Amino acid sequence: MKFIPMGSVQVPAIGLGTYKLTGLAAIDTFLEAFRIGYRLVDTAQLYMNEDEVGKALALSGLDRKEFIVVTKVWPTNFTSDRFIPSVKESLKKLRTDYVDLLLIHWPHPQFKVSQYIQFLAQAKEEGFAKEIGVSNYNIEQINTAINAGIPILTNEIEFHPWINQRSIREHMQQHNMPIIAYTPLGRGMMVKDKIVADIAKEHQRMPAQIVLRWMMQQEDIIAIPKATSTKHLLENLNVFDFTLSTAGMSKIDSLANDNLRVVPAQPGAKWD
Repeated sequence: MKFIPMGSVQVPAIGLGTYKLTGLAAIDTFLEAFRIGYRLVDTAQLYMNEDEVGKALALSGLDRKEFIVVTKVWPTNFTSDRFIPSVKESLKKLRTDYVDLLLIHWPHPQFKVSQYIQFLAQAKEEGFAKEIGVSNYNIEQINTAINAGIPILTNEIEFHPWINQRSIREHMQQHNMPIIAYTPLGRGMMVKDKIVADIAKEHQRMPAQIVLRWMMQQEDIIAIPKATSTKHLLENLNVFDFTLSTAGMSKIDSLANDNLRVVPAQPGAKWD
């Protein structure tokens, strides 16, 4: 496994995305992922599965220190009377005293970043998070947080070969902020791309493995694909024993020209 440092935390370059995984089936999926070797798990208040993640962590039989746990605060909790209590509630559900990374989930359309970013820093200061970051922030919003002196270490954004994130990525690189890439397989659509399929055939690999390997050969990408079957969980994790050529990497790079976003801004958002 490759690891990417974020302050005091060494983050596995591939983790488990959990969006829309709930109930007993989700717990089974998480336990299988942990058995296979996943040690990074990404959840959020919005996902309504922090409790399932917490149960799986407890049932895994592994020490809490083995895992990197990420959760995200939803914008309805961005007020001074709700932010820290919501974090405490997340920790209770996760059955842990802290998360390794605590992120702002989406910027609130009515609240200025400068109004609530301080609460994120407070959560770290009080020991509820080892490190902090944001999600779905643009360049201006990142600058606001940085200028406020808040030590954000990552920005979790939609990232896959079909989306052009060059500007935000270059800005993040200037501030030594790795990307946590959600929907790294474009909600499954990337595996149907002809260029990806041709490269997969050349390497005798699955298309998903080609996309994830493309990410692993870059220094600043952490991918959190979602999978529920043992087969796909294994495939997504087993991408460290082959290498894409420079030509292959360039071919996949070129797909960003399509600039296809698969996640709408603030999906299903309810701000009040």
